[in-house]
Parts: sequence; C-alpha cells; structure tokens
Amino acid sequence: MPIPPSILILGAGELGTSVLEALSRHPKHSSTKLSILLRKSTIETQDPSKRKQNTYLRSLNASLEPGDLASDSIAELAAVFKRFHTVVSCSGFGLPPGTQTKITRAALAAGVARYVPWQWGIDYDVVGQGSAQDLFDEQLSVRALLRAQDAVGWSIVSTGLFMSFLFKPEFGVVDLEGRKVRALGGWEGRLSVTTAGDIGRVAAEMLLDPREGEEGVVYVAGDTVSYSRIKELVKERFGGEWVEEVWDEEFLKGELRKRPDDGMLKYTNVWAVGKGVAWDMGSTVNRRRGIELQNLESYLRDMPDL
Repeated sequence: MPIPPSILILGAGELGTSVLEALSRHPKHSSTKLSILLRKSTIETQDPSKRKQNTYLRSLNASLEPGDLASDSIAELAAVFKRFHTVVSCSGFGLPPGTQTKITRAALAAGVARYVPWQWGIDYDVVGQGSAQDLFDEQLSVRALLRAQDAVGWSIVSTGLFMSFLFKPEFGVVDLEGRKVRALGGWEGRLSVTTAGDIGRVAAEMLLDPREGEEGVVYVAGDTVSYSRIKELVKERFGGEWVEEVWDEEFLKGELRKRPDDGMLKYTNVWAVGKGVAWDMGSTVNRRRGIELQNLESYLRDMPDL
C-alpha cells in the first residue's frame, strides 16, 4: 500500500493536534503534504491565543485549509476533500446532529482514496442501535454508508475511552477531588482506554506505514482494565481513604430519566451496559505492530499528587 501524497485532518482539538504532531514527526512523512481544516474565521483571527495555535500548527509542516464542517454543504466539503488523498476526521464533539454522516457523504462524493471517520471510541456495532447515547446511532449510519460502497477505502479506529475521561468527575469513574472511585455496572466490568497522544501515534503509523489487514474496523488500546483494577491502581497511587461506589445499570437509567438531556450521563449509561467498550490487547493494532503505548499504571504515575 502506498504512502499517501496528501492528508487532510479535520479539526485541531486535542485529537487532531495529536494526530498532526505524530504525522509531522514520523520518519516517512517527508513525501506527504499535511493540511488541517479550520474555519476561515479561525485562520484569519486576530485573537492572540488562536493566532499562537495557528503558528504552532504551521510549525508542524501543515497548511491551514478553510472549511466549516457544521455549515458547509456536502458539495462544498467534497470540493475541498477531493484535493486530498486521505481525509482523517478528528472533529466530533459539539457538532450538530447529522454532521458525521454529512462529512462521510462528502468524502464519498469526493472519491478520496482513504477516509478515517470520527469513530475514535467504542465498537458501535456491538453497542447497537438505540443505546442511551443517541449520538451513537449516527455512528452506525456512518458505518452503513461506508460498507455500502467499495470506491473509497476506509479504516475505523476503535480506541476505547480517552484515558483522561476516567478522571472527569462528571463521567463518574474517578473523582480525584472528592476521593471517590466507582464502577459503572460492576467491579468486574472492563473497558479499554488510550491516551490522545497514543491515538495520534498509532494513527500516524497506520497512515504513513499502511499495511494489509488494517482496513475496516480495527482496535487500539493503551490498556484494557476492570473497574476493580482501576480502583486498586488509584488507591495505590494516591493513598488515603476513598469512597467506593457502584453505579449499576438500573441506578443510571433512573438518573437519566431525571436528567434526559444530560449528555455525559448518556455516555455513563452506555459504559455501565458494558457492550462494545472493551477488547483484548492481543487484538489491537499496537500489539500486532509492537508499538508500546501508555497503560493506566504509567498514566497515574505521571499525574500530579493530590
């Protein structure tokens, strides 16, 4: 499989920046033109912090391509995409419903050689339609669009939960300030986790050193751990007394009935069900390629003391 002559990254958030950083540092990147899609207003901004970010992105050998994923039409996006060999979507949070299917239709209309959609998360095929997080149904629609054609090559990279999410109090697993650690569903439930930086590294390897067998749905994980193991590692790292709680399915369903518009609670409900949120490390791209990623124990060591 050839090295792509050009790659367009959609979005310059934590993930998009991590992917761009890894691509720009990869030993095989020199023959690949790197670009990143940003709103025209962001590219032309006078805001000092945004100008600083733009300068940093350009320092990574990336050109800034104007476009608006939310407001541009399929035809407008396709006109941009068709100038690139590979399109990688790293923009998902906060976009209006229907945007991911629009982006996918644009990639197909453009006839790009390879498309990597915003599916950096769990295995939506296993989660299935009608989960507590209604946004996930759109992810299944994206998969259906890709599977219904064979003109555009594609890879869906299932990475599990971003490791930092474990420590968001609103997600519920670890509340460092409140010194609480919880299981979603039960202590023996498992979940796969990967840092954003490591997702970028694996994505860069897949894009710039493409190999057979990495088309379709593939899996990445820095670690696959049980909630019991998370509890053990957190207590070992920070010491002291911790409140231990189980948020089982019934409890979380009840909370969601009280707060039906709580987006984070919808995520928590899906993880409590436990379907499609964990896979064995032996099935991962990083294990097959021999790429060492940061596991939870190492991530905790790098965290500041409480």
